[in-house]
Amino acid sequence: MEDILRPIYQERASLKSTLGILLVEKRDDNSPITDTFDYILFVIADEAEEAVFLKHYTYQDKKAALHIVKEDQLKEWLLLGTNRKVVDWIYNGKVLFDRNEYLDRLKTEIREFPFYGRKLKMGMEFAKLIRRYMDGKSFFEKGHHLEAYNHIVHSLHHLARLEIIEQGFYPEVTVWNQVKHMEPEIYKLYKELISSEETLEKRLELLFLASEFLIYSRTNAGSQHLIEIMGMKENPWTIAELMEHPEVKFYSVDLGVLLEYLIEKKVIDVIKAETKGHEVYHRFYRVSKNF
Repeated sequence: MEDILRPIYQERASLKSTLGILLVEKRDDNSPITDTFDYILFVIADEAEEAVFLKHYTYQDKKAALHIVKEDQLKEWLLLGTNRKVVDWIYNGKVLFDRNEYLDRLKTEIREFPFYGRKLKMGMEFAKLIRRYMDGKSFFEKGHHLEAYNHIVHSLHHLARLEIIEQGFYPEVTVWNQVKHMEPEIYKLYKELISSEETLEKRLELLFLASEFLIYSRTNAGSQHLIEIMGMKENPWTIAELMEHPEVKFYSVDLGVLLEYLIEKKVIDVIKAETKGHEVYHRFYRVSKNF
């Protein structure tokens, strides 16, 4: 099949904008990595009219897909973790073209995972974790056990991803396979939730208790990105200032509930300022002096 696809990727390799080309082959019939296609041609370009361009091909009983992705879009995917199969493609794809060792450097960057990028991703995962956990707990207390189950599964997923990132790895599609070896305690919680013979209510009750400790134990690591940004100026922050920060904006949708959690845990202090209204105060935020 590679010979059949050669004219397609050679055409792309001849363009100055092309940085690298990878060939990804489907590993088994049920693998989601290639979106059911037999082959993926993954082209990275520094300039393109569209952030993502797709083309599908067929040859006899085989299917192939061409993905042309702008470098800026790829970096956003890697930063935000919104297209995790791309990490697998870069790790395991066969290099067909590599301009000035671009792909070689990219593989090294993913493997070494620069620490600053880790802190931002940990902040994003921690904010999502807190949101899912708090929402799940609220549903549980109201007796909505199926909704609570859905949220606690997602919260455990974010907890697993947080652990993987903290240990210096990119979360892959098979997150539970990764975390099983890195942090068996989190994996055990997940297995108990989905396979225990206890009633759903009892499973959730036990899981919320166990999760609370695991989440709290990762508060320092998960909030480090936000804490460092808030420490960049002496004066307290307004919620608007935090949400407009170019990095915090990546998890601004969950910022409110994250702040309340960190206030409860004495990580962040609330500073009140008078308004014209009687006994109505503005709320400002700063890192606790005791943290």
